[in-house]
Amino acid sequence: MPGRTLPGPGRRGLFIGGGWRAAEQGATFTVLDPADGSVLASVADGSVKDAIEALDAAAAAQKDWGASAPRDRGEILRKAFDLIRGRTDELAELMSLEMGKTITEARGEIAYGNEFLRWFSEEAVRIHGRWMHAPDGASRLLTIRKPIGPCLLITPWNFPLAMGTRKIAPAIAAGCAMVVKPSELTPLTMLALADILNEAGLPPGVLNVVPTARAAAMSEALMPDPRLRKVSFTGSTAVGRQLVRQSADQLQRLSMELGGNAPFLVFEDADVDAAVDGAMLAKMRNMGEACTAANRFLVHSDVAQEFAEKLANRMGRLVVGRGQDPGVDVGPLIDERAVDAVHRLVTEAVRDGAQLVVGGTAPDRPGYFYHPTVLLDVHHDSEINGQEIFGPVAPISIFTTEEEAVRRANTTEYGLAAYVFTRDLARTVRLAESLEYGMVGVNTGLISNPAAPFGGMKASGFGREGGFEGIEEYLETTYVALPATLRQAG
Repeated sequence: MPGRTLPGPGRRGLFIGGGWRAAEQGATFTVLDPADGSVLASVADGSVKDAIEALDAAAAAQKDWGASAPRDRGEILRKAFDLIRGRTDELAELMSLEMGKTITEARGEIAYGNEFLRWFSEEAVRIHGRWMHAPDGASRLLTIRKPIGPCLLITPWNFPLAMGTRKIAPAIAAGCAMVVKPSELTPLTMLALADILNEAGLPPGVLNVVPTARAAAMSEALMPDPRLRKVSFTGSTAVGRQLVRQSADQLQRLSMELGGNAPFLVFEDADVDAAVDGAMLAKMRNMGEACTAANRFLVHSDVAQEFAEKLANRMGRLVVGRGQDPGVDVGPLIDERAVDAVHRLVTEAVRDGAQLVVGGTAPDRPGYFYHPTVLLDVHHDSEINGQEIFGPVAPISIFTTEEEAVRRANTTEYGLAAYVFTRDLARTVRLAESLEYGMVGVNTGLISNPAAPFGGMKASGFGREGGFEGIEEYLETTYVALPATLRQAG
């Protein structure tokens, strides 16, 4: 099926060694529009052989790219930043079509994702080691930083540009060549990004993009290869664990940004209106399909009713529809399975005694939609509090003490993001130290920032993306021991 005419240059192939090509034997898979289930495009379905050829290209490019001038690498990233900024509308429409988010949200993601290109364009020239005297004065200690080498970058479907730039930009800045495997649900934005980076002057072989509907076979083929030195993955904890196991033989460096189960804590002294504003950001960004989305709302008994009523009023007024239509606030979920999973969690929570305040149904229309939903007095042990919802549902549970709130917030295997609303400064410090999360938002529902280290702990993974720490994931350290007195030979 040919699919529709879409914005942009219409790249649908594999990008390997600086050129576009078909997959082995012309294999393709289809990309669907989640707003109605229709076919958007047919995309090259890379094989194991294609993936190995992409790694061949990355390995061949690595030596020269790793030795390139940091300023040159930074200038390529800056040019790509400027190109994306000039094509925001085109990219936003493409992203909205394949992923479902509204045009407004898509523009926001492009602005956010593009900042990684600008941030790491500036970090490329700030890679440095150090020179120091050994404590006993007998020698000098020199450390130098080197690119780690060819990388495999695996990106998810929910933020198809930002999750790409968050990995690709530091790899380019550090001097690493790479193979990128975008999600088969939303590959079109990544293919457009590859086209832009190529136009920006990235040398052939530095970036190779292999869409595939056979992701497991691809990783199983690439990860035993000793040329592959780094893997960065954003996705489910189950898949992350499998990749960790596969990395063992070659001891590849790993960055894992995995699942989340973010608590959203509202204390009795909180500004409730500000907490509702924050909840709308933390819950409804990307229709709730975000690893950082507020998943469990833990609200003090003194303000729980007020918070629930005000949140339900805001959620109930959101307009559900196709992301490209004017006035729409909430687009479709990614596929039918996502709708079924969300509805099952809501149904089971109500069966367990939760009060359905608003929503709780899927609209009777084509596409993968679900009404924004608020549940009150959700039992703490309800399944909806233990799983990543990945949908527009806010389950509210009630607590009475700070100790209880912290205990319940930490009672999960995940540790990515947490949100806290309180006007007590001392409590803020206590919570920052006691919450077992890599990121904590205080009186804000938006924590992602390219200048900050993004990442979690426990089953939410390890490593950091963004900030000063982001480029460290793509660098090796060599220590050189030098005698205190260096003599000239001859």
